[in-house]
Amino acid sequence: MEKNFMERVGVIGLGDMGSGLAKNLIKNGFETFGFDLSETRMKAFTDMGGKAASSVGEVGRNADAVFVMVMNGKQAKAVIYEPGGLTDVLKPGSAIILTATINASEAREIGAALEGSGIHLIDSPVSGGFPGAQGGTLTMMAAGSDEALAEYRPVMEAVSKTIHRVGDKAGMGQTVKAVLQSLIGSIFSATFEAAALAAKAGVKGQVLYDVVSTSGAGCGVANNALAQIIDRKFAGTGSAIGTMYKDLTISLDMARELGVPLFTAATAMQLFQAGKTKHPEGDNWIVTRVIEDIVGAELTR
Repeated sequence: MEKNFMERVGVIGLGDMGSGLAKNLIKNGFETFGFDLSETRMKAFTDMGGKAASSVGEVGRNADAVFVMVMNGKQAKAVIYEPGGLTDVLKPGSAIILTATINASEAREIGAALEGSGIHLIDSPVSGGFPGAQGGTLTMMAAGSDEALAEYRPVMEAVSKTIHRVGDKAGMGQTVKAVLQSLIGSIFSATFEAAALAAKAGVKGQVLYDVVSTSGAGCGVANNALAQIIDRKFAGTGSAIGTMYKDLTISLDMARELGVPLFTAATAMQLFQAGKTKHPEGDNWIVTRVIEDIVGAELTR
């Protein structure tokens, strides 16, 4: 990837996803400033070559574009436009790239707050999870002006494999992400149930994985989930259950507002609720253990 004049980039939120953004920005030659409340994450960031900032404001003062990869809309709004936030320090013409997954209404609120500031907002949630973030192969669902998307495409290409232009207004990226997550959550829940059914029926995990991964049902979501399940890796894989649970609540909130029934996604959300309540520190696949506990069987490789 060719570098343009813009060499200084910021990342707010250096968790499983944000650390991947930072890693690939640094790899692609961008001077990368970062901030996270966790000292452990900050040390990992500086160890990979990042420049630690003491505050959100310090990131903004040193960057032409800032990725915001926090957990929810409340955090995103605080980072962007509450006192000491990015809008207080970013230069006109700079960009905020909102890669966090939040409610579309919250993204629209952020867009409205930035009107007249001269700061571009690119509403671009991502898909690809921990592997995609760390590998620089994320899919971005980007909504923003022609000018912003053209100028800041190089910095977005540093962290992604595919960039989809899904609109020009704040909230459009989040809307597409909510639709996508309703599907991904449903695939997850069906995979967890199939795993428990196979376990109870005495099917070996490797057999199920081999068949599913080479059939029409095989896809990245199902294949990866099955691999984690049969290896009994239910924590520390970079896919904390709380994130997917949060995303499903966003999907269902949007569906309720629009009057769209989401029967399968609603069931998925309840399965994730069960998993999150029973195993709050686990990853997505730990939902399978809730069902396994009911049927009294475990799927192993």
